[in-house]
Amino acid sequence: MTQHFPTRQMRFFLTAPSPCPYLPGREERKVFAHLPPADGAQINDSLTQSGFRRSQNIAYRPACETCASCISARLPVADYVFSRSERKTLSRNGDLRRHLVEAEATLEQFDLLRRYLLTRHADGGMAEMTWPDYVAMVEDTAVRTHVIEYRAPSQDRGPGDLVACVLVDVMSDGLSLVYSFYDPALTRRSLGSFIILDHVVQAGINALAYVYLGYWVPGSEKMTYKARFSPLEILRPSGWSLMSTRDREEAARALAASGDKAVGKLGRK
Repeated sequence: MTQHFPTRQMRFFLTAPSPCPYLPGREERKVFAHLPPADGAQINDSLTQSGFRRSQNIAYRPACETCASCISARLPVADYVFSRSERKTLSRNGDLRRHLVEAEATLEQFDLLRRYLLTRHADGGMAEMTWPDYVAMVEDTAVRTHVIEYRAPSQDRGPGDLVACVLVDVMSDGLSLVYSFYDPALTRRSLGSFIILDHVVQAGINALAYVYLGYWVPGSEKMTYKARFSPLEILRPSGWSLMSTRDREEAARALAASGDKAVGKLGRK
């Protein structure tokens, strides 16, 4: 059962409690709203800047009764300085061809997604995603969105093998990474990190201020990788602010105390 909260422009709903996919033994609830087709892009921008995420034509954010661990995170592009290891990651993948394509699902993308999910998230909620589910994820939207395909060099001038994909919303102030996936066999390339770093570069080229990463969840190994990027801004009740050294230390302690050994990279959150 859901509850709804009517407003002048939109109607918000609250989901029933369900098991939290990030912190064992906890329950999650989400508040969500359907994005209108007419001005969905503008509303999605405002909601994302306020801590919401998008899935198809729905904007949602956690609304858990006893937990506030899901914290929105974004990278400030103008202040971002690549570390030595991050520069190596960019260089290591410098041979990949970057293609911006319309938000239209392909079977080639879906095959890569299935391999990624079965290897990295076999016990996750998306593991049973079907072809129609994937089509809906990519194509059912009224906002400004596209897919970035990363392809390996080809010996015969063809398009090259697809090794990574990311669904990206283009916002007024940045790029929001909705969902990314990649060839799980290419561990040496660090493709999950590369996708994020490449979008910092692309946001800078296009004079966009931020790269939105979704939720950082202290205590969850699935989401801890986001804290490795610095500087990182997080959304507190008082507004966006830079993650402090204390924040990182507290997150490390929470992760150690949780005993959560799940493995994951960039997910829907």
